Amino acid sequence: MEQRKLGQGLEVSAQGLGCMGMSEFYGAGDDTESIATIHEAIDLGVNFLDTADMYGPFKNEILVGTAIKARRDEVVLATKFGNERGEDGSYLGVNGKPEYVVTACDNSLRRLGVDVIDLYYQHRVDRTVPIEETWGALKSLVDAGKVRHLGISEASSATIERAHAVHPVTALQSEYSLWTRDPEDGVLATCRRLGIGFVAYSPLGRGFLTSEASNRASNDPTDFRSVNPRFVGEAGEKNLALVSNLEQIASSKGVSVAQLALAWVLSRGDDVVPIPGTKRRKWLRENVAASAIHLSDDECGQLEAAVPRDAVVGNRYHERSMGTLNG
Repeated sequence: MEQRKLGQGLEVSAQGLGCMGMSEFYGAGDDTESIATIHEAIDLGVNFLDTADMYGPFKNEILVGTAIKARRDEVVLATKFGNERGEDGSYLGVNGKPEYVVTACDNSLRRLGVDVIDLYYQHRVDRTVPIEETWGALKSLVDAGKVRHLGISEASSATIERAHAVHPVTALQSEYSLWTRDPEDGVLATCRRLGIGFVAYSPLGRGFLTSEASNRASNDPTDFRSVNPRFVGEAGEKNLALVSNLEQIASSKGVSVAQLALAWVLSRGDDVVPIPGTKRRKWLRENVAASAIHLSDDECGQLEAAVPRDAVVGNRYHERSMGTLNG
C-alpha cells in the first residue's frame, strides 16, 4: 500500500484501521474475528492502527495489544487519552490535567503491552486546563521515551497553534467525509501551514456511506447509531436519498459506495489519511481496495454535488455523547 507522511516525518499507510468498533459502540464484537482482521490488515499493508483508552472502556487497547504482540515492529500504533471513563463504563468527563496525562499514558502502555506509543493523541480538549499545561505534560512523555509523536483530536485552529508552540503536532484527527466537511472551513488549512498531517476518522460516515443497510441505524441499544441524529427518523430518510445519489455514481464506475467515499477522502491530499473502522475482514478487504481508485477533479466535483454539505441533516452526535465519542 502507498505510504503517506504525517507531520514530523511520521510515515504510515495511506489507509489506517480504526479499531474502536471491535470493542464498543457498534454492537457486539467478536475478539477472534477482530484479531484476524488486524492481522489481515497488516498483511495487506495497513500498518496504522488506531485505538483509545476509552474504547471498551480499556478493552480495545488490550485487544489491539494482544493482536500485535508478535508483530509490534510492523505497525504504527496510535492511541488516545482525555475522555476519562470509570471501570464501570461511566463517563467522567474530559481530563487534560498534567498529572492525568502521565497516568493515562502509563496505563495505556501497560494495556497495550508495549514500551512506546508511536502516536499519542489528546482525544478531546479540556477547556478547564490551558492547552499549554496539557502539552507540557505530553512533551515530558516524548522526552521520557514513552511516546514518539503527539497528536490532537477535534481541536480548533487556535488550539492547534497553541499546542504546536509547546511541542510539534504530528497529526490532527477529526471527522472528515463526504457528509462531514467541517475541516475544510479552516482547520485543514491550518494543519498544512504548520506541516501537520490530517487523520480522518469516520470517513464512511459510521457506515452510512455504504451500500449495506445493515450498517446503518439498528434497534441494538449497544450500537450508538440507534440514536445518532443522522441515522434515525426523518433525517435518516433524507440522508438515505444522498446515499442513493452515490450508489448511481458507484455503479457507473463498477465500485461500491464505500470504496467511492473512501477514494474521495484519499483524494484530498497526500497529507490526509483515512482510518475506516471495521471489525470484519470482509469489509477490510473492500476498504483496502479503495486505495487503487483514482478520482479526477471532475469526478470529485460530481461526488460533492451528489452530497452537498448543506443537504446533510442532523448533528454528528447525539447530544448525550457530543464531544466524548471518536470513531
